[in-house]
Order: sequence, then structure tokens, then C-alpha cells
Amino acid sequence: MRSFSAGEKMNEMVQKVRASFLEKFGREPVLISSPGRINLIGEHTDYNEGFVLPGATDRAIILAIAPREDDVCRFHAFDFNQDFSTTSDCLQKSDLRWPDYLQGVLAVFLQAGYRIRGLDLVFGGNIPIGGGMSSSAAIEGGLAFALNYLYDLQLDGLTLARLARQAENDFVGVKCGIMDMFANLFGQAKKVIKLDCRSLEFDYYPFDWEEVRVVISDSLVRRALATSEYNLRRQQCEVGVNLLKKYYPEIKSLRDVTLTRLVAHQTELDPVVFKRCVYVIKENQRVEQACQDLLRQDLFSFGQRMYESHLGLRNEYEVSCRELDLLVESAARVEGVYGSRMMGAGFGGCTISLVRSEAVGSFTEKVSADYRQASGQEPAIHVVRIEAGTHVIQ
Repeated sequence: MRSFSAGEKMNEMVQKVRASFLEKFGREPVLISSPGRINLIGEHTDYNEGFVLPGATDRAIILAIAPREDDVCRFHAFDFNQDFSTTSDCLQKSDLRWPDYLQGVLAVFLQAGYRIRGLDLVFGGNIPIGGGMSSSAAIEGGLAFALNYLYDLQLDGLTLARLARQAENDFVGVKCGIMDMFANLFGQAKKVIKLDCRSLEFDYYPFDWEEVRVVISDSLVRRALATSEYNLRRQQCEVGVNLLKKYYPEIKSLRDVTLTRLVAHQTELDPVVFKRCVYVIKENQRVEQACQDLLRQDLFSFGQRMYESHLGLRNEYEVSCRELDLLVESAARVEGVYGSRMMGAGFGGCTISLVRSEAVGSFTEKVSADYRQASGQEPAIHVVRIEAGTHVIQ
């Protein structure tokens, strides 16, 4: 049974990444902590200009970085023990894939006219790679933050989040929304962020219960985000919006669509497109309701909305998979669990559950046993805290 406590060995990771940088490059780096994120509810709503409820976590990517006087860029992935070198005027996609998240950020900064040169960089961390906690956004947001810091560009957090998203959209090729980067840069300890993905207005909501733990169950099923399925969902939503615009010109995204209007034109929509739209509209409503649950400190109602979200992701948006369903179904049978759902783009990755602290042990034992029996694999269980966003490690 693999179980990891919150913040496990992060200080050790910081020292290892720093030592690796000193060994490879022979000088002292700036150290940046760039967290992964959780999303309590509001999945696949961000690129539909809807609402999300994420927070930064104590699982992070550590970047050790120092600028160079020339245009050479030397990267080392500590966890993979892999090196990559290029120059800032020759940024091209790599077969290794991980350099693309770094190269993409450099590319968009240069395209925007910011005068940056080469750099030496080592990174490593304890975010499950491909597990739905957005390790990619942690790399991108962390490097964007680092460039702003090193070159004193005086860019605000929103500009950094937009540049990081542009790197993922244009260079990596995943048409994601801004949620992951926003949570990475704007996260605060013991608070979650209700983000309006259209206006980018946001509010913090308290999430500070000593008796409750956020538990991430990693299915270990991996599917790269840069696949046709993720981008297809976005296209299907756009098809629905474009049809409804003919009748309601004021509609800009599914954010503006009511279920009543959608149902009125159901026969004109492909059944699959209709299902996708139904999910997004309902999920936006769930986020609004969940925020009120937090203000009332009603975790029972909040948890029920998590279960409803998973059912929508499974049946209407069809981005779950057998392994994620197994994890949610097992969690629901454990006493002391408020709610559970898949988290992230889907087709693998993690579930997120709210669990009473005294039930974490039985949760880990029961969910691991059920999953092992059904799938033959051992899930990785992570208990995480909601912590501050990207920052310099002093």
C-alpha cells in the first residue's frame, strides 16, 4: 500500500534539486516552489468561460534556475535524470516532451517582446505526473514566475497566467483553459478560488477544517492531455454554442446558455453534442451552489455535488474511465467520506475525495483493496493540504 503524507520530503526535494544544479552548473540558483492544484468542483468548464473552484496544494515542482549571458538554454529533469539543451532562437518541440513546457514559456515571452536570454534550470518535485494535479501548469507557471522575478519584468499574476496558458495552447498544443495556471499563481493557504473563467474575476472561499482531509487517489492510468479526445470535447461545446447563437445572438459560450433554451433546440443538436452541453451547464450551477455550501460550512451538501459532478463527467461528458469509476464507487462506501469525483481532464489520472481525518486510514485501506482486486493495480493515495501559490524559496 503506497500512502504519502502531505508535504512529504519536500524540503529534501528542495535540497536535492539545488544540489543537482550546483553540480551541473557550478553556481547558486534561485529556488522557486510551484504547486500542483486540486479542483474541488468545476471540471471542463474553464474553456467554456464558466466557473471553477481550485486551490494550490503542498505538492509542488521545485525549479532551480539562473540566467545566462548568452542564448543557451540548459535544462535538467531531476526526476527523469534527463538533459536537454537548445538556444532561445531555436525553440522546437522535443521527442522527450517535458522540455516543451519550458520551451513554450520561453517562446511566448520572446514573442511578447520581453528581453530574456538563456538560462540554466533543474526541476523536480512530488506532483504525480499525468495524474490530474497539473504538473504541466506547475512547470509553466513556475518558469513564468521565475522569468518575471529574474528579469524584473514587473508583470502581474494575471499576465503570467495568460502567458503560461498561451505556452500550453500554442506550443504544447493542448487547448486548455486558464484555471490550472491561475490556481498555480494565485493560490492561498486554506482557501480555494472561485474563478470566473470569462472575466477572470475571482473570490476566495475558506477551506480550513482540521477534521477534514483532501485525499487524491491516483489510478495510475495515464493519458496525455495533448490527444484528440480533450480537444474534441472543446469542439463539441463550440458546435452547440454556434447553433444556439443563431437564435440567441447574445450567447458567447455555454456560460450564457440555460437548460431551458438548450432543451428547446435539442432536436437540432447531435445527441452527443447535446449531452456535452447539458453537463457544462449543470456543472456551472454546481460550482455556484458549492460555494454557498462552503459559506454555510455544509460539507454534506458539498460532497453530494461532488458525486453529481462525477456522474455528469461519466455519463454526459464521457471523460471518466473504469478505473476512475472504481475509485469513486469505493470511496462512496467508506464511512466518513463526504464526496468524491474524478479530477482533471479525464481518461485516467486522479479522483479527489473529502474525508474526515479519522477515516483517512480506513479510506486508504478500503479503496486500495477494492482497486487492487478490481484492476490488479495499487493506487497511489495522497493526502494534500491547500497551500500558497508559486513563490521564491528563501
